[in-house]
Amino acid sequence: MRNKKNFEETSKQLALHGLRIGAIKIRPNNPFLWASGTYNPIYDDNRLFLFYPEIRRLVIHGFLQILTSDLGLSYFDIIAGTSTSGIPHGYGVAEALDLPFVYVRDKPKDHGLRNQIEGIGDDEDLTGKRVLLIEDLISTGGSSVNAVSAIRKANGICDHCFSIFNYELPDSEKMFKGELSYNKEGDNLSKPCHVTSLLSYSELLKVGIENNFIEAENEKMLKDWIRDQKNWGLNNGFI
Repeated sequence: MRNKKNFEETSKQLALHGLRIGAIKIRPNNPFLWASGTYNPIYDDNRLFLFYPEIRRLVIHGFLQILTSDLGLSYFDIIAGTSTSGIPHGYGVAEALDLPFVYVRDKPKDHGLRNQIEGIGDDEDLTGKRVLLIEDLISTGGSSVNAVSAIRKANGICDHCFSIFNYELPDSEKMFKGELSYNKEGDNLSKPCHVTSLLSYSELLKVGIENNFIEAENEKMLKDWIRDQKNWGLNNGFI
């Protein structure tokens, strides 16, 4: 069983690091315009973590904590990272466990061998291999679930995805459960994939308020975002 106190400390430290170096920005009164066309009070760029060795080690330590307590260090055969931001952290986990590593593109290349999964030969697949997918960030969920699907199409067993941060948006949860399509073609996962994240949006808000990175008066506004992300900007006067 996972040591709750230790894991909460890892989450807290990750939140503090992210807020201090500006990898995680909270701006409820000056929100960010995401590629989806919606205004949002948060922007997370975990790529900034790569610059700091102590944060990189904290991320890998957190993932290994989850494995040790929940599944066991020998449960998986292969570690996979999402291209591009999941690659360094996935590689770090694979290195720590002395396991093979692959990475998953968002779509097959349009040239050469037209691979979507890099690290295996064009005449090979992942038949019977238990694959852990490492993602840096789960937002709307589509790209992450697409990577799960790609591993399964290559006959790999991918029932677990670990991420550094999770916005906890309801649609992403439904996609991982197979209850909502993850692409424009209307594809759904045939069976659920379990998600475990080092840091969640709700935990981030708690740490941010307790450590004066977020003004307490903005807490309700920030929690409202989770309840209705698509209309949050319009509801708060951002067009």
